[in-house]
Amino acid sequence: MNVLQHSSVPVSRFVVGVDLGGTKVRAGIAGLDGRVLFQMTEPTAPDAGPDLVPQLSALVAALASAVGSDVSAVVATAVGGAGVPDGDSGRFERAPNLGELDGFSLAADLEEALGHPVVLENDVNIAALGELYDGVGLAYDSFAFVSVGTGIGVGLILDRRLWAGASGGAGEIGYLPFGADPLNPASHRRGPLEEVVAGDAIGRRYAASSDAAAPEATPDAVEVFDRAGRGDPCAAASLDEEAKWIAYALVAVDAVVNPGLFVLGGGIGTRIELLAPIRAWMTRLGRADLEVVISRLGPRAPIAGAVRLAIDKALQPQEREAS
Repeated sequence: MNVLQHSSVPVSRFVVGVDLGGTKVRAGIAGLDGRVLFQMTEPTAPDAGPDLVPQLSALVAALASAVGSDVSAVVATAVGGAGVPDGDSGRFERAPNLGELDGFSLAADLEEALGHPVVLENDVNIAALGELYDGVGLAYDSFAFVSVGTGIGVGLILDRRLWAGASGGAGEIGYLPFGADPLNPASHRRGPLEEVVAGDAIGRRYAASSDAAAPEATPDAVEVFDRAGRGDPCAAASLDEEAKWIAYALVAVDAVVNPGLFVLGGGIGTRIELLAPIRAWMTRLGRADLEVVISRLGPRAPIAGAVRLAIDKALQPQEREAS
């Protein structure tokens, strides 16, 4: 486990926020005031799926121990995952990076193991909530948080409320029908747009370029950014293609939602090198007026949002009793 942050504050009740990814899981423990006291990061269980329950249970226990308490003092946990939360099954749907989730209820099994309420939400939606409470939301009531990293997704904040859609799938823009061939079944698993903007696509484009390295030496996205910074024209071309498809996505979202502001997040979306080419492509698309900024919170946004969601979950019973 990698400790990221620690602060010693006397607190009697806690919540835990979890950012669950396909390769790593990050979690933080906070008091009911929302202040994160301690954070940890570890690799996601190799096979994920059912192994997520013991892994997340142990992580919550470790966080509680880190602040001098135990799991009994944690009153709610919120998990943001790369998928669409299904309230009926208590698991994430359309979550190809989280392993096999059929046959068990992640939320119910975690609640049984932890002894307190557990709420699931899309990982980009919780990042949007983090921005609402601790980032651009301090100045804006509506915005679209666009996360680009392993995949692409949007969290919509409209009039200071998260809009998740009728079934929780609002913002799954990886399935927009452009980028890759939308009629090719191979594009249906994670979506045509995601096929061309996901982190692995940056390296594949570079490797496929005529002057680039052989396919077996395909670099990752970070290396392509580094090579572009050193003046590699093939790397620069791959990143320009990335910027193009992100710009297409922003223009499409604006045509439907018109959020007023786009906030770029995720490991790729927060790269400052992409901001100028994205704006250049939006100008070519006739939408130079769209306001685009980089997330103020960066990697802190998902934990901040998950903590806020857990606090809401923890306070619900009290609110019902008061009413």
